[in-house]
Amino acid sequence: MTPGQAHLVCLGLVAADLLARAWRIQWIVRGLGHRISLWDSFVLNAFGDAACALTPLRIGGEPARLAGMLRSRVPAPAAFVAISLEVLAAWPVIIVAAGWLAWRYAPEWWETAGPRLSAAAATAWPWVLVVVVLSLLAWRSAKLKVASPAARQLRRPVRRAMVYWRRMPRWPLLASLPLSLINLSTRVAILPVLALTLPDPPPIGPLAVGSFALLYSQLVLPTPSGAGAVELGFLGGAAGDLGAGEGWLLLAWRVYTNGIGVLLGVVLAARVYGWPAVRQLAGRWSDPH
Repeated sequence: MTPGQAHLVCLGLVAADLLARAWRIQWIVRGLGHRISLWDSFVLNAFGDAACALTPLRIGGEPARLAGMLRSRVPAPAAFVAISLEVLAAWPVIIVAAGWLAWRYAPEWWETAGPRLSAAAATAWPWVLVVVVLSLLAWRSAKLKVASPAARQLRRPVRRAMVYWRRMPRWPLLASLPLSLINLSTRVAILPVLALTLPDPPPIGPLAVGSFALLYSQLVLPTPSGAGAVELGFLGGAAGDLGAGEGWLLLAWRVYTNGIGVLLGVVLAARVYGWPAVRQLAGRWSDPH
């Protein structure tokens, strides 16, 4: 596959992911008895993608998506329940996919990636230590900011939210399962597609395991988008032997999995709220106090 073809395929994968997730939240909100357009669903997800990628522990993501729903006139309790239901419906897909990849390809992945990861950890231990320290600092910073004024303003009595839980039909949750699978598979496929541009690409199965691990480890890493730890893992061999071009592959993979989402979220936030509001929010996150 030529680089141009790979980039076109990756753009298509990103578009499919964005569309699937917009449909998913739109259908769940409609199942709760409220209307939201596909465009507004796309916008609120873009807000969430940018906030997740730019904040420690991804703690800015859900408040940003809630703000997007409130902008679309979805009541706060319904918005909270919609996001909770979306997460509950997505996690079984993630767990099943992780189990299948581990059963099918984990031994082969460890055979190819394990020695490189072990050697990289032994030789790059100062960098590993720096990443650990930065992660702890990010964790502390995130904990100090978690009780933001915006989050406090969105709190509602639990009894009001439970009304939406009881009224929720099952069809939006069932319909969200294949959309969650599209979300997972398109994102995991980006790295294997980029690797096909190499003269001697590694096997697709172990590469998919590495791609899954690098992507979903960001859910638990405290630094924004797992910065530092993900790069160490990537360059240390978590995705296999990518040869001399691994630096460019890392950059392209980061652009498609994080960069496009950040760009869309920031641009749409500036369009909706204005650049002064975006700068004020960025200043609030950069201020440790």
